[in-house]
Amino acid sequence: MSRVSHEQSRQHVAPPTSSGRALTRLDVPASVSSATPRGLVLALHGGKQTSRQPVDGRSASWKRMAALQRTIAPDLHEEEISTWLLRYQVRGWNGGAPVADARWALEQVRREVGEVPVVLLGHSMGARTAAYVADDPSVIGVVGLAPWWQPDDSVAALRGRTVAAAHGRSDKITSARMTRAFLGRAEGVAARTEFQDMGRVGHYMFRDVRAWNGFAASRCLQLLR
Repeated sequence: MSRVSHEQSRQHVAPPTSSGRALTRLDVPASVSSATPRGLVLALHGGKQTSRQPVDGRSASWKRMAALQRTIAPDLHEEEISTWLLRYQVRGWNGGAPVADARWALEQVRREVGEVPVVLLGHSMGARTAAYVADDPSVIGVVGLAPWWQPDDSVAALRGRTVAAAHGRSDKITSARMTRAFLGRAEGVAARTEFQDMGRVGHYMFRDVRAWNGFAASRCLQLLR
């Protein structure tokens, strides 16, 4: 068990910008390191195919990733790795709307903590967003949880990055088969790909929560060690 409690974390919830974007930061505690973190995990939550509704603190997709962030942060902090969670402007993909939000968040990382390696940790639409912004120079890899990857999504941004994905066989929202197909297309472009079969669990990570959290934490740590 981690020796760094969530309460000890340097938590900072920035107020939303005028555009509605926001970041929840769980930074490495001063008791572990007072300097710049060795690395950072940027968490990207899910959403809907089409919606212009703003994302707020009541969003189930955002709350799901906030809970995961709080759970895995102590183990990451022991390795001097901070975790930030992005809140998009709107809930829908809408042809790629969250991509601009994620690029904004990566710029905030550089502005606040400098050139540290970043792993993108995304659930569903968050994993899709990650695949579009992985070409950012700070990004070293993508960890996808029940990804919403489509046949027409490009894998070009994954060049030289490591991509690890976990998917349940009972997922009726996104498709484990399509995740495998996406990873197959990424082979030869990405540095390495991995698929983890989570068994007969669904999309929202309600069942076998510890396994989902364990996959997220372990793969982020592997990439940033």
